[in-house]
Amino acid sequence: MTSGLKFLVAAKRCEIAELQQLALTSALVNVTGRLVHALQRERGVSNLHLGSQGARFTDMRQQQIEECRRIEAELRACFDSLDTDTARVGHGARLFSRIAYVLQGLDALDGLRARIQSLAWTPRQATEAYVRLIAGLLAVVFEAADSASDPEVSRLLVALFNFMQGKEFAGQERAAGSALFASGRADAAEQQRLLHLIESQERCLQVFEAFANAKAEHLWTANQTSATLAELERMRRVLCTATDGAPLNVQLSQAWFDCCSQRIDRMKAVEDRLALDLLRTCEDKIAAAQRELDAYQALSAASNRDADALSFFHQASAADNAAPTTANGFAAGAQGYGLQLERSILELVQEQSRRLQTMGEELDTVRASLNERKVIERAKGLLMAHRHLSEEEAHKTMRQMAMNQNRRLIEVAEAVLAMADVLPGRLR
Repeated sequence: MTSGLKFLVAAKRCEIAELQQLALTSALVNVTGRLVHALQRERGVSNLHLGSQGARFTDMRQQQIEECRRIEAELRACFDSLDTDTARVGHGARLFSRIAYVLQGLDALDGLRARIQSLAWTPRQATEAYVRLIAGLLAVVFEAADSASDPEVSRLLVALFNFMQGKEFAGQERAAGSALFASGRADAAEQQRLLHLIESQERCLQVFEAFANAKAEHLWTANQTSATLAELERMRRVLCTATDGAPLNVQLSQAWFDCCSQRIDRMKAVEDRLALDLLRTCEDKIAAAQRELDAYQALSAASNRDADALSFFHQASAADNAAPTTANGFAAGAQGYGLQLERSILELVQEQSRRLQTMGEELDTVRASLNERKVIERAKGLLMAHRHLSEEEAHKTMRQMAMNQNRRLIEVAEAVLAMADVLPGRLR
């Protein structure tokens, strides 16, 4: 008969395999984050280049493109190392679909750069193209967070994803403001977009603070120097309060870009810390699980030896037709040891059951944040398709509905999706 200990050993091996997969995914997330950061800077410099009608920032842009190409090659190597032949459990299908989308975007990147170089696109068109590619890269991180089976690792991934998303909104703000300053004229639509991006940053950073560990949160707080924030707020007011069509100081374009970049670079330091904590946590958990597996296997070996000893002495007793004179004998000791082993195995099974129950409850709590995001994004997509709204307009509409009805944004999103069946064309 197969023992319960054998299945405990098998369960621990599965746990180690899942943690090793999470460690590989965490390494992929690390490289993805570095490429996102580099592309964010390329987007901002490209907007400076376009806003100046190609008169300035050409060399800076070319240097940044080379940096992006170097990290892109590293990410492609990570993609190539993934096991795509063996069917994966969990979210493999969605993760691989996201990667396929990203590779298409990376393949089209040189074409985008050529259009910017020839001034064939406006800053807004260029920004939207970069936003789509970066959104695809962030979706890879999202799938990694959604597939994590360990609650502590999942919390770190949720914190990292939301921080990266907040940094992306900060990067879009840098690009939009750079284009405005470089053009020398205020634009009401772009001003509204800036306000939306500022609000979106704060929303993502709030989720980050709810899931981040104390060290990462302290680092983020410490990296927000008052001088940089004060200068950023001053230039934000210049951009957002100017009347539509009013002149803007072109010379402030570089100052705006540098100020935003200082803040974003500090955010990258926090992001790097989160990524490092993620890798170390996976490594520590793998080592701890391996120690437990070794202990299980040692206990299994002891159990087998005890079973052999009991079998031997029972056979000897039957052959000699001896009375049970084992009150102080080895056989009785072996029987006692067998009972002790059975109690130990039962305790291990109960402990494993309690641990899995706790992990499941913690994981449900963490994933609730990701599930809310999915619902809100689906509702925004429905409004965008049905009412022909931009992403900012759809979010603003839902936020206003939440305020008017005194409801949470997720509740409004669920109500919007509930109306999907009655909308023309059954849009989803």
